[in-house]
Amino acid sequence: MKKSLLLLITSVTLWANIYDLKPIKITKDVSCLIGDLNSPTIKNNGFISNVCYVDIGDSIVLLDSGATYLFAKELNDLIKKEYPNKKISHVVLTNFHDDRIQGASFFKDLGAKILGHKTLNEDIKTNISKFDRMKNSLPKEIVEKTEVVEADLLVDDGFEIKGSSKTLKIIKPSVISEEKSDIAIYSETDSFLFVGNMVFNERLLNYTKNSNIDGWIEALEKLASLNAKYLLGGHGKQYDKDSYKTSLEYLQILRDDVKKAYEDGIESDVVSKHVNTQKFNYLENFSALNHSNIQNFFAQLEWQ
Repeated sequence: MKKSLLLLITSVTLWANIYDLKPIKITKDVSCLIGDLNSPTIKNNGFISNVCYVDIGDSIVLLDSGATYLFAKELNDLIKKEYPNKKISHVVLTNFHDDRIQGASFFKDLGAKILGHKTLNEDIKTNISKFDRMKNSLPKEIVEKTEVVEADLLVDDGFEIKGSSKTLKIIKPSVISEEKSDIAIYSETDSFLFVGNMVFNERLLNYTKNSNIDGWIEALEKLASLNAKYLLGGHGKQYDKDSYKTSLEYLQILRDDVKKAYEDGIESDVVSKHVNTQKFNYLENFSALNHSNIQNFFAQLEWQ
């Protein structure tokens, strides 16, 4: 009996802190949690992307919701300890990816407004097959109750979330960057930008068939022009004002070198030899993603 009780207590204690969330204080009112750089594994339990929360005075605004219902619950517990008298009024989803939106159902149950770009729900419906990744990668206990919910507030560039002490502005810096539904959130008061998957640090970005290279470069140049003191991307721990530069330089080289190879009649099976992106081989996942990035953009040029 005592042994069974001890096992039960130990089990509850372990599950209660499965994600071991440790926020970084970027400003007095902005805190962020930095996700693992790898794909979903039992070790990271799907916590692979950055999430932030902002005190706007009369409430808290969450920037992305994490990958699982359990993550969202633990994040909510963390925020409640820090702000016991404030509710989460909004959850802003910076695009449709599973590691960013699958915790949203927890906060929707609490009454928070789930906000995304006007194309977000369309992106979810079009890419519904992508939402099996966490269930296929993680133990069932971790993904229990995890489901995809659509945003109930769809917005475009310039939409504002107004609090009693500050305003957060939604920025849509180009029509398509990595995804159609990519958005950034700007707190001018904090000089802070959260830009989701438009910026990757410490790991290579993922240029997919949905991406638009000119739009992505345009987005980064527009975001940089805001001169925010703090700029945090969707992956990696760098959040200084220059944190976008590696992503921008990689995309510029990818665009210019692949276009030149295409115009020179280089075939797709050898085009990688003509693209000078090896200087970025220090980034996590370079060997896994660089070739596919090149091939995806080359294929787009062939279908123009």
